[in-house]
Amino acid sequence: MSFFKMPTPVAARRLFLGRSGGLVLSGAAVALLAGKDGLAAQSGAASTGDVQILNTAIAAELEAIAAYQLGAESGLLSKPVLELALSFQGHHKEHVALLASTVEKLGGKAVVAKAKYMFPVENLKSQLDVLKFAAQLEQGAVSAYLGAVPLFGNRDLAKAAASILGDEAMHWAILRQAIGEVPVPSAFMS
Repeated sequence: MSFFKMPTPVAARRLFLGRSGGLVLSGAAVALLAGKDGLAAQSGAASTGDVQILNTAIAAELEAIAAYQLGAESGLLSKPVLELALSFQGHHKEHVALLASTVEKLGGKAVVAKAKYMFPVENLKSQLDVLKFAAQLEQGAVSAYLGAVPLFGNRDLAKAAASILGDEAMHWAILRQAIGEVPVPSAFMS
């Protein structure tokens, strides 16, 4: 039995929203993935709420970057797993770059990383522990993005967030497989 209890999707979304202080998601990253570099200039300009959602997404992405750094520096990961973790961390860095750029284009100020994150380091004693922790974070990201997509006033930002959602879902599926769980547990995400 694991000491990491996987939250339900609804609980994960609430945890994300509560931790981030507001709404969720990343529209900028989706714009990049969709090949749209001028989201802010398009019609249907984003609202203050959209900027808040983007900043919440940035905060979650920054937390993921820090978590993957913790795993990378733990000395617990084999070379192939370390390479995968750093690859996923790179994806999160790309998300942040795009999201922050979009926030600035919309006239806002992007949030920055916290000086310290409260991770369960005392529970990370093996590679499996680190993978379970990463899977839990990715599951929370999937749930959060899923909840955020319909909240955007600017539909282009919603499309971009859906694209990032797909990336987070792939991370989660790969991590689930790595820990011996069914990679795609159901036909629908909630």
